[in-house]
Amino acid sequence: MRPKTILVCLTTPEHAETLLKVAVPLARKHGAHLIGLHTVEALLVYPGIAMHIPEPAFAAFNESQKEESEAIKAIFTRLTENEDFVSEFRLVRAEAQSAVERMIESARAADLVIMAHEDKNSDRFDQRHAQTRVIRESGRPVIIVPLNCDGPELGQNIVLGWSDTREAARAAHDLIALADPGAELTVLRVAAGVKDALKDTDALDMTEMFARHGLKPTLEHRDPAGDSIADVLSTVAFEKGADLVVTGAFGHSKAYDFVIGATTYALLKDQKTPVLFSK
Repeated sequence: MRPKTILVCLTTPEHAETLLKVAVPLARKHGAHLIGLHTVEALLVYPGIAMHIPEPAFAAFNESQKEESEAIKAIFTRLTENEDFVSEFRLVRAEAQSAVERMIESARAADLVIMAHEDKNSDRFDQRHAQTRVIRESGRPVIIVPLNCDGPELGQNIVLGWSDTREAARAAHDLIALADPGAELTVLRVAAGVKDALKDTDALDMTEMFARHGLKPTLEHRDPAGDSIADVLSTVAFEKGADLVVTGAFGHSKAYDFVIGATTYALLKDQKTPVLFSK
């Protein structure tokens, strides 16, 4: 099923145009309803802290929020007003909830969510780690776009990071909705001691499934040879000229991820190609 509702989380003016250069072509291609979401930060006063906030401080805070919202809306309007698909700019106040919780709420009714890489230089405090939480908690596939991304339209050349997990299977089926007819697709298994591809039955089954959908899949095995799985995915994406990397997300517990590290965190930290995460 092609995406018919696409949510793009527009956190800052600095990255709004980059995100919309990815989101607008997807909405155009699939005739989707494109929602640009911006959350307005709440000025929280915590119980037990005795302090007086002067009225001018409130006014200055509200004015800065208004200016940022208007700047983001202007970018959204400029890049969507001449399109045939339906576009909608939503301004949502965080109020008692965090900005991330508002994103998660809105994401659950979307077929696809698009977000920017985390940027500590421009993201508000209440937007930090939003990508991780939306991927974990929304139940929706999320594309994370590198900062200043200026690549081709998504869906023509895809690399799928494959493993025998529920998350990878979810990602594999989610990518079908985004792949162009006849798209090139590399089903990539990264593992030490590369096995015979002809004996890799579950990966072969997945490759044949993609072929039945009209894609052009190839199965490839890579030994990491000391590199991380994220590094191998990045290398193969570069070699293939991929416009999108697809992978299952957070297949381990939070404790495991925190202590040992995980491919998902590595890809969220540093990636040159947009990545679709499915949980």
